[in-house]
Amino acid sequence: MSASRLLRIGTRSSPMALAQVERVRQMLAARRPEVTVEVVPLTTSGDRWQGSLSELGGKGAFTKEVDQALLDGRADVAVHCVKDVPGDRPAPAGTTFVAYLERDDVRDCLVHPDGKRIEELPAGSRIGTSAVRRIAQMALHWPHLIPVPIRGNANSRLAKLDAGEYDALLLAVSGLHRIGQPARITQTIDIDTFVPAVGSGTLVLQSRQDDSAALEIAQSLGDRRTAVETEAERTMLHILQGSCQSPIAGYARTEPDGRISLRARVISLDGKTVLDVHEWASDPVVLGTSVAAALLRQGARDILTADSGV
Repeated sequence: MSASRLLRIGTRSSPMALAQVERVRQMLAARRPEVTVEVVPLTTSGDRWQGSLSELGGKGAFTKEVDQALLDGRADVAVHCVKDVPGDRPAPAGTTFVAYLERDDVRDCLVHPDGKRIEELPAGSRIGTSAVRRIAQMALHWPHLIPVPIRGNANSRLAKLDAGEYDALLLAVSGLHRIGQPARITQTIDIDTFVPAVGSGTLVLQSRQDDSAALEIAQSLGDRRTAVETEAERTMLHILQGSCQSPIAGYARTEPDGRISLRARVISLDGKTVLDVHEWASDPVVLGTSVAAALLRQGARDILTADSGV
């Protein structure tokens, strides 16, 4: 029998983040019963700030305190939503993304208090979302609806909807499942209408590069298929230098013949300019690079530069 091993997991302190750590704990209990988990909850600047994320440096606002806990030795492993991990810069020096867990549902969904579908909502309906990817695609398909900024974790957003501050919300299907609220989903939106965010539905484990014990434990939870798909998506995002203020969508999946497909979209926030690319390849880096290059040839840089200050 293996010797007992304590693994300290650093995480945001939101209900969803803690649910994600619980998933890791359950996986470890099944695969590595000798490992005892200790949760290290952290409040990030992104959790405290209620303004625009761009003023805090974008998505890194949700990860930098957790990164620092790893570097300080207060945590051995961190759990992140991949879509919250900045795509325009690498992991902090001294750390590495070790394992991608098996991917959950990648789709977006509508939450409406009366069960209406998005195509049934009247003009002027206030839709709570701050994601530029969702705002741009909503402008493309339903320009009569009004996106209204919203911050906070999924539980607090649902509370704001229930209080009448919004007419409906756009949220991630996987997130509502993680917090035990799938019944709130009114309508799932197909991926051709709303191309998902890069890293949708995927959790990643991060550790220090010199912590061989933590690296070995984390690696035992990784899913190869998810890792390959994520690498294709994030290669594309990195080349485009995408941030939380970039209207970029991308979704890779492994096809039955073993190749990877990557569907990507760059769209202006007014929904009037749409760049779509869909390619297949065997190598995820080659695929992500090729898709990014195709988007740039179509004029993606002009869209991203124009919308970067929005």
